[in-house]
Amino acid sequence: MELQKYTDFLAANQETILAIRDAAFALHASVGQTYNDHLPYSYHLGMVADSAMQYGAEVVTDEQDILPVVFGAYYHDSIEDARLTYNDVTKVAKQFMNEAQAYMAAEVVYALTNDKGRTRAERAGEHYYAGIRATPYAPFVKLCDRLANMTHSFTATDSSNNRMRAVYQQEWEHFHQSITSESTDQRLALPERMVQQILALFD
Repeated sequence: MELQKYTDFLAANQETILAIRDAAFALHASVGQTYNDHLPYSYHLGMVADSAMQYGAEVVTDEQDILPVVFGAYYHDSIEDARLTYNDVTKVAKQFMNEAQAYMAAEVVYALTNDKGRTRAERAGEHYYAGIRATPYAPFVKLCDRLANMTHSFTATDSSNNRMRAVYQQEWEHFHQSITSESTDQRLALPERMVQQILALFD
């Protein structure tokens, strides 16, 4: 999407975007969720959404898709961690956008919700990644999520982040391949600049 048109849309719809943000922050605060044990979960959600808005022009094909992508970024953990159902997410999304947009937003959130499993590998297995690759904008939002997590882990120094830094490094190649779609649909693409930003963390 043409960058100026994209940034103009974000500016014109700032009030709605802030309302989505505030609602997502309040949701996760209401269930007492934190990030890295001591940070408010809004810290992570904000990082994910900031990346989605920064790089979204490289994957969005229609301005009608911008709000669903932003919503997906802010609400990507709402089913998994904040006790919402798919229908709950759809209902919330309809407060900010039309029915078709709300459906797209809910599909992104659903695709990014881990499967049931006892281990990290079971929760994010091939079935999980296949769902991401089949859902417009889900690979992009998942990459935004991983970029946020890795940026934090590679810049913080406590033992938890040292452990996760090693996990993310070990997982990177498989993760990248797993969210990479062979489709020519731009909505399933991964911005190369984001990939390079992650690779730079390894240095």
